[in-house]
Amino acid sequence: MQVIAEFTIEPFTDGDPGTHVIAALTSLADAGLTVDMGPFGSSVRGEAVVVIPALADALSAALGAGATTVSLQVSVP
Repeated sequence: MQVIAEFTIEPFTDGDPGTHVIAALTSLADAGLTVDMGPFGSSVRGEAVVVIPALADALSAALGAGATTVSLQVSVP
């Protein structure tokens, strides 16, 4: 089953994504996912068996690198 995960990682930093965002994006890339990064949030799309565990790792990476809030929405297209 394909899923789309949209997420926002805070705090926002001007002019650069911050180490907490980079940690999450790197974690997702390491899982083989391509991240579509937007100005207010990012998304990944793929098979649920890949995306869901990768999101757990990305959340841990973001929080471990100083994220204060991660908003996440997962949907089935």
